[in-house]
Amino acid sequence: MILLTGGTGYIGSHVCMALLDAGHDVVAVDNLSNSSRASLERVKSLSGRTVSFWHADIQNEEAIYEILRACGVTAVVHLAGLKAVAESNVAPLTYYENNVLGTMRLVSAMKRANVKSLVFSSSATVYGMPTYLPLDEKHPLRPTNPYGRTKFFVEEMLKDLYKSENDWRIAILRYFNPVGAHESGLIGEDPRGTPNNLLPFVAQVAIGKREKLVIWGNDYNTSDGTGIRDFIHVVDLASGHLCALSHLKEPGLLTANLGTGKGASVLEVVRTFEAVSGRSIPYAIGERRVGDVAVCYADPTLAAARFGWKATRSLTQMCADHWRWQLKNPNGYGGT
Repeated sequence: MILLTGGTGYIGSHVCMALLDAGHDVVAVDNLSNSSRASLERVKSLSGRTVSFWHADIQNEEAIYEILRACGVTAVVHLAGLKAVAESNVAPLTYYENNVLGTMRLVSAMKRANVKSLVFSSSATVYGMPTYLPLDEKHPLRPTNPYGRTKFFVEEMLKDLYKSENDWRIAILRYFNPVGAHESGLIGEDPRGTPNNLLPFVAQVAIGKREKLVIWGNDYNTSDGTGIRDFIHVVDLASGHLCALSHLKEPGLLTANLGTGKGASVLEVVRTFEAVSGRSIPYAIGERRVGDVAVCYADPTLAAARFGWKATRSLTQMCADHWRWQLKNPNGYGGT
């Protein structure tokens, strides 16, 4: 039995789908602060499998401990956390409490229940400003915002935990930029309020929910002046968790990037989305945002070498799948 924290979220629902498809039993935990149980109902209908759901918060150590014991959990995939960079600058204590303290209590409950296999959702934000590209796992860690620092501190905590108790099996996965949706169009990203990420915003412009996209800076030293990022299809990302989990056969700690190894500019994403949707994406150019870098993309070779994972889906497929989700669910899960 796999415990999946943040199981009703965007990435969580896709990881849940991957786990079920691979034959795992899953118990999902979520506090529903930024997600909907409807995602798991969709997962159940797609997979034909049942998912046990517990409405709980990872900061409640006793609740997590009881779930671990009651469900016979053997491993944890930990996705629960707050993830908006801008919000973390405004409410840093909330981010430290949820992401760092919450993970500490989750791991404490795991230790008490003698569950010592963990896949942790980290982020490429731990790298900060790139000093070289592509970013490999040896790059210095210098996060530039509270969100990135919470991921960094959790990584350090897990490393210290493994040093002190080397019977743990831990995989730390540093995500780059998850986009897209399940090919069925039934599960996808459902942001509340104004989207923080590029593709949901582009999709909402395409469908007419928003007037235009603002591109933050077009004077970077890139081919078209806009920032370049490593976008990864969420289904590829989900398969990375499955591969990492399968790798945890022996005690150890592994840190690996999950990215495609190449970048796409903001304008390239816009043009690709226009091509797959047949819709025009009006945009305006705004000033550069503080802290944004010109180019950021992963070196994903370690994940391929250590647990046989590689991203396979193209930017065109990412945009097409996201557009299918947007068309079928113009109001997200709230429209069902």
